[in-house]
Amino acid sequence: MMEKKRIIVAVSGASGAPLAQTCLKQLRQLPEYEIHLVISKGGELTIQQETGLDVEEFKKLAHVCYDIHNIGASIASGTFRTEGMIVVPCSMKTVAGIHSGYSDNLLLRAADVTIKERRKLILVARETPFSPIHLRNMEYLSTLSNVVILPPVISYYNNPQSIEDINVHIAGKILDQMGIDLPEFQRWQ
Repeated sequence: MMEKKRIIVAVSGASGAPLAQTCLKQLRQLPEYEIHLVISKGGELTIQQETGLDVEEFKKLAHVCYDIHNIGASIASGTFRTEGMIVVPCSMKTVAGIHSGYSDNLLLRAADVTIKERRKLILVARETPFSPIHLRNMEYLSTLSNVVILPPVISYYNNPQSIEDINVHIAGKILDQMGIDLPEFQRWQ
């Protein structure tokens, strides 16, 4: 039996929980992937407010879920192989923690490990407008060869008809950075 490809998905407390939900649903349709989920306390509040799901329902979209305080979890170790990590949405507090290497919870520790192991780390940075501090933190992280800063910017060339169309398109952009091609993702022709 072929070993599944592991992807870490983290949800922090910024607005954008429906994007995380769409990414998880899209990944769940791909049997070769195993989803490892960690949610910050702020992320839990945002999930409830923006998706209409309670956190336990949301967690069912993943294969494995971790407590944010469990620094000893498998995803906190570089020997636990993954394809990489997606932080969606990624708050500016989380960006600052990753930038400084301040790993006081499992989300930040897993991101730190992802960077040190040179695995892909995608930060779906969610804030507007960006302050000079936000831009400085993201600019530094963008200089690391395995980090992608991907604000969830709407594309209009695909003529989205609903918020779901927009979410699927942005999820397609996010997962494309991990080398995952979604059938619903419309590319520029």
